[in-house]
This record gives sequence, structure tokens and C-alpha cells, in this order.
Amino acid sequence: MKFKNFALIALLIGLNLTFGQKKFSENPLNAVFETRDTKNFWVAFDKINNLNENPFNEYIEKGSAGVKGFTQNRIINADSLFVVVKKRKTDYELSRNVLDGISGKEKRVRAIYSALKYWYPTAKFPPVYFVYGRFNSGGTSSDDGIIIGTEMLKNLDGVTGLIAHELIHYQQHVEGKDILLKWTLLEGGADFIGELISGESINNSSYKYGEQHLDKLCQEFVTRLKNKDNQDWLYGTSNKDDRPNDLGYWIGYKITESYFNKQKDKQKAIEEILNIKDPMQFLNQSGFLDSYIEKYQKSKKESYNEFFK
Repeated sequence: MKFKNFALIALLIGLNLTFGQKKFSENPLNAVFETRDTKNFWVAFDKINNLNENPFNEYIEKGSAGVKGFTQNRIINADSLFVVVKKRKTDYELSRNVLDGISGKEKRVRAIYSALKYWYPTAKFPPVYFVYGRFNSGGTSSDDGIIIGTEMLKNLDGVTGLIAHELIHYQQHVEGKDILLKWTLLEGGADFIGELISGESINNSSYKYGEQHLDKLCQEFVTRLKNKDNQDWLYGTSNKDDRPNDLGYWIGYKITESYFNKQKDKQKAIEEILNIKDPMQFLNQSGFLDSYIEKYQKSKKESYNEFFK
């Protein structure tokens, strides 16, 4: 993954996958791309040694919806931010000019948004906010939009692919039981469509590992996919082997890709991927794990169709 600042994509997504979508633009060219909070942050930063009061009070008070959305579980409050900034001044300084090339990325993001509009005409386009936090999150998604923790950026490599992934989560309405399969389809589906509209893959390390260990991982996933436990597949591992985090993104991508490739009407397929009603039936229709499911069911002396009940 080139965009090392966001190696743990789960931090960005925050599992806020059913948004109360406010009146986001339906026109990709009108979507908000907000960076004023970063300017306010540096105004406050440059005052930390010259004031007796906390300059970050003003940063939060003047903050956009992005700062407000980042405050509750990440910034916490101005005092918490002040403590971290004083302790890690040098680290913050590394990102002072990181957004210098953001205008070019904004143009690229609008092109990506336009690509989604082609594939999914009813798409909504949330604002993208660049804010500063406490080095505890690459970002998150909220009802107000996509929020990126700018202090985590060393450069802008991969940021457009990351925004593309996050954009898809705003379109998704995946139903069904809260089992591992559902969450992998959410994440893998966002990766698949995000890559389709941006041409960028954002999770290369886990995907490479997945392809190298495909047979073993597919066998394991078949035994786990109905469980609620995400360990070793999403958002953390037990260190039982050398696997990277978030292999669920990879296998969700593979299932989604298989489903997409089997459909004649590709535009309709995108709509169905975004609005999965029954994850188990979606898996069945994808055909991706058929041979592994057949083998697993045979070991249990059960029929293939019983697996999907």
C-alpha cells in the first residue's frame, strides 16, 4: 500500500456505515473540498509559546463540521489537543506543507466522483474535510462527510484512492445479519468500486498476501464467515501466523469481483453490490467460494445448498 499514512483503513471508516446522509450534493462538481481547518490549526500552532491561554480553543470554536466530527472521539477537547501538540511539535511540523498540492488532488477527486456518477447515477457526494487531530486516527466518516486527520500525512500519495473507497461507504446499504461475511462485503465492495472509479488500489500488502495464500485462506474463511467474530480478518489479528491486518478487504473484494464479472449488465451489478439484501445469497451468486464450500459441506455430510440457509 503506497499510502502508508493510512495502513489501518479501519480507522478511517470507523464503522459508521449507515449514515443519516444530509443533503449532500448529487452533482460531483459541486462537492465540498474543505481545507480551512488546517490553516486555522497552524495559526493556533504558531501561538502556543506566546500565549498564556490555549490557542486551540479558537481552532475548535471556528472549526468546520469536520472538526466537530473529529472532536468527539479523537480530538476530545482543546486541552487534550494542546498537550499532544506541545509534546509532538516536531511531528506536526512535518505536515505543515503537506497540502500544498491539494488543488491537483481536488481535481482528481472530482473526476473520481464523476466516474461514480456514471456507474451509479443516484450517488451522493459528501464533503471532504482536512483537519488536525491528536495522531490517533487517520480519519473517519460521519454524517457530515469524510474527515481526514492531516497530521498523519507524510505526502498526498494515495489520498485520492482512499477518498474513493470512503465515498463508496456513503452509497452502501448492505443488509443482513452482522456476520463476518457482511463486513467483508462492505469493505471489499468499497475497495472494488473505489478501484473501479479511481484506478487505484489502496490495500496492496494484504491483497498480495491473500493471493499468495489463497487456498489456505479460502478454506479458513468458509469456516468463519457466518461468525460475528472478525478477528484475523478485519481490524486486528491474533498473531497466530504472519498474516497482515484486514484480509477481509481482500476476500470481500474477490467475492465482489466474481459477482461483478458474472453479470451482463455491469451498471446494474454496481447497484446490486451497493445494495446487498442477503450477503449469503450474494456469496452464492458470486460463485467465488463454491469449491471450498462443497468440500466443507462434504466434510460435515451436508448438502451445498444447506450452507446458505
